[in-house]
This record gives sequence, structure tokens and C-alpha cells, in this order.
Amino acid sequence: MSVSQADFERAVAIGRPPNVRKLFPNSKALLVSGKVIDRALLAKGHAMTMAANGRSHLIIRGALMAAQRANAAIIIEIARSEGGATSYCPVNYWNMARQVDSLANELGLTIPIAVHADHYGIKKETDLDYAKVEIPTMFEAGITSIAMDASHLPDDKNLLANLALLQFVPAWAGLETEIGEIKGKEGLSSPAEALFLIQGLNAHNLFPDWIALNNGTTHGIEASSLGIQVGLTAQVHEALVPYKVSGAQHGTSGNSSERLREIAAQTRTTKANVATALQMISWGLEVNDYGNAILDEAGNFKKVPAAGLSEKLWQEMVAYANERGWKSGDYKKLNLPFENKIMGQPQAIRERMAKRVENFVYTLLTEVFNAADTAPLGIKAILAAGSYDLGPKSGRLENPAEWTGDRIAARAAQLGTDKGPAGNFED
Repeated sequence: MSVSQADFERAVAIGRPPNVRKLFPNSKALLVSGKVIDRALLAKGHAMTMAANGRSHLIIRGALMAAQRANAAIIIEIARSEGGATSYCPVNYWNMARQVDSLANELGLTIPIAVHADHYGIKKETDLDYAKVEIPTMFEAGITSIAMDASHLPDDKNLLANLALLQFVPAWAGLETEIGEIKGKEGLSSPAEALFLIQGLNAHNLFPDWIALNNGTTHGIEASSLGIQVGLTAQVHEALVPYKVSGAQHGTSGNSSERLREIAAQTRTTKANVATALQMISWGLEVNDYGNAILDEAGNFKKVPAAGLSEKLWQEMVAYANERGWKSGDYKKLNLPFENKIMGQPQAIRERMAKRVENFVYTLLTEVFNAADTAPLGIKAILAAGSYDLGPKSGRLENPAEWTGDRIAARAAQLGTDKGPAGNFED
């Protein structure tokens, strides 16, 4: 499936949001709202694309090359913990769009790409004032989609936080909301929780493109009864059918390819986050089908010879981590202090790092996620709308008088929600 050069150029002319056009007036890259990506996957059906977590420049490069090769619409994202004001990655909310646009022009990409601010976390109500200032700056820097994540809060506070902050998100932007953190089998999300949040937003003329759940996944799991609960996910999505909300799957690392195929085939998921696996693959570490790095008997990562980083730089990174007493889960914090050294490696090494990411992402897009040939469907959606703004998938179905502050609190009290254990489940 392909589109003509004329159609692609027309999509670039009309499909780029105002912030993207202002930042990159002469660009030929098709940076789009997350809505375009969602619609493309919905048009194919039983398909989801990767939201590739761009912790480094070479990861972004590899993911984009894979999407072009698969002719797939794709999302490049970073979470607030990784790329916010206090982050551990060199890629952040304010430079990610510039990197994506530059790479898309350099590589001559002809696919729609959304630039997503993932997990914009609100941990407490006092975070709201800061967020009201920060969120507009992210869109000024080229973000085209956002995940508002106040799932750490009680259900009523989650909804109220969304209502308070979504007025600072452009109406054309892709929008994700969340009701559950990644806690494994503890605190599983329910259809009632999902309906509460989506109905409350709907009553106030807010129509998310995606909802993320705690549907059972856990970072670092292997083959077991744990992991994504496909049946639960399908049940939640079915409850939301009148509101036309797609699913966003968090925590894909640690779930087998077969489990991910089931999510694509049996639920309404169109967005699947992949993070740590891409970092490990770019470095040249050995990973299994679950996307988890393989450890040796001493609990150390296994570096594949002549893959990823140079052996010398890898040893320097390991020594840096050891000096600080970091365990395997802390290695993500190496991204920020070592990015410049990574980019200062010979071209052949940089290219093999990006190529390793490309091959992994391509396999997921084409053999697991069913995302191949969705790029033309995104372009078709832009041309059909004649605009960068595809509008909501649903209209208002709820009565706003039933969703005032007092009634929101009363409704939430009836949910009987179990959020699971407390702790930091942000990543």
C-alpha cells in the first residue's frame, strides 16, 4: 500500500499542527497529532503501533527507520520521569520534536509521526499549578500528543486533575488518560473505573483518544500467569464502546510476542509503549523474546560482542554504575551522562546501534503488532479531513449537571476501587 508523492506533499501542507508548522516552516516531515496515528490503526483494524520510548537519539533514529521500512504510522515518546524537568535522559519534552523532525528530513521519511509526552504524571494536587505553566511550553516545543496521568490519585481526584489541566492541551492534540499504574496482578483496573473517568470527561466535552489501564503487566516478568490480562482488557474496552476510546498498552516489555499479538487481535488497543527493551538493544545487550535483558549467573548484563556500544565504552558505563552501587534497574540513569560519549563513537558503531533497534522494532511492527502499511491510512485520514485536526471520535453523551464537583466525589465513593500497593510505579 502506498500514497502518491502529491498526496504526501498535500498531507505535509495541511496535516502538520500549528506548533509544528511554526517551529519547522520549511520541513518536509509529517509530524502529526496523535489522533492521526490512532485513526490509522483503527482503519486497519486489530492493529496497534509502537510508541517507541526515545531515551536516546540513536533509539529514535532506529525506530523511525523501522517504521519507514514497515510503512507504518508511529509514535515517538518520552515520559515525564525520563524527559521532564528532572529527568535521566538526554531526550526531553523540549527537544524531542526537533530530533524527530531533523531525522525525518535527513532520512526522507514519508510516514506520519506523532511526538508524544507520555506519563505526564500528577502525583499530588499541588502539582497542578506547576503543570498549568509547563504543559503549554511542551506544545510550544513541538509536542503533538500527551498522556495525562493522574492515576496515582484517587478516582475523583484523577478526574478533577484531568479537568483542570486539559484546558491547557490544544483541542487538535492526541490525548491519552489513565486509570491504573503498572502493578502486576495487584490493583487491576475495572470497567467501572474506566467508565467513571471517560464519562466524567465526556460530560465536559473532553474526548480522549486512548485510555491506559493496569491490566496486569509487570516490568521484568517472564513466561508465567502474570502479564497482560487480555480478557480484562477486552472487557474494559467493550464497556467504553459508546465513547469510542482506544486502548494504550503500557509495560509491553516482559510480555511475550504471543501475548502482544492477542492484545492487538482481541482488544481495541492501537498504541503499545516499548521502552527499556529499546535501550538495552541499542547498547548491544542480549535480550529474550520478552524484551528483557538476559543476565549471567552473577546477575550482570550479557553484552553481545561487536554489537551496540563499543566494548570500551560499555565497560566504562558498567564501572560508572558500579561506583554508584546501581543495580540492573538503575542502568537507565546512564542515558544522560553518557549520551555525548555515545554520539562521539565512530560512525560504524552508531550505525550498528541504530540498526539493531531498527530490526527489533520492524519485527514488532510487522509480525506482532500488525502495524504494517498503516502510514497511508494516516495520510488518507488527513486528506479526508482536509486538516491537521481530525476532531473527536465521539460527541457528548453525558449530562454535565450530573458531573459537578460534589457529584464526582459521590460517584467515586461508590466505586469501591482497589488501587493496589503504594509505591513508585512510574516507569
